[in-house]
Amino acid sequence: MQITVYSAPWCPDCRVAKRFLAQHNIPFEEIDIEATPGAADEVIKHAGKRAIPQFVIDGEWVQPYRPGAGFLYEEMSARLGVKL
Repeated sequence: MQITVYSAPWCPDCRVAKRFLAQHNIPFEEIDIEATPGAADEVIKHAGKRAIPQFVIDGEWVQPYRPGAGFLYEEMSARLGVKL
């Protein structure tokens, strides 16, 4: 499984998402949308807005959080095959 995380240093939801992956020993590549030219445009193209964090799991874009609800622990655990 290949995971890319689109994030930014100032984003608290991004920190939660990356911590979740790290706690479950799931390797990922991180793309900082503030430092990588064109990265924010990619997020907008796939998500319809500048919403981070975004996971790209084996080529499929997935928003691992819901505004107002936070990180989707149960959904992401099931999707990635890990236990909470």
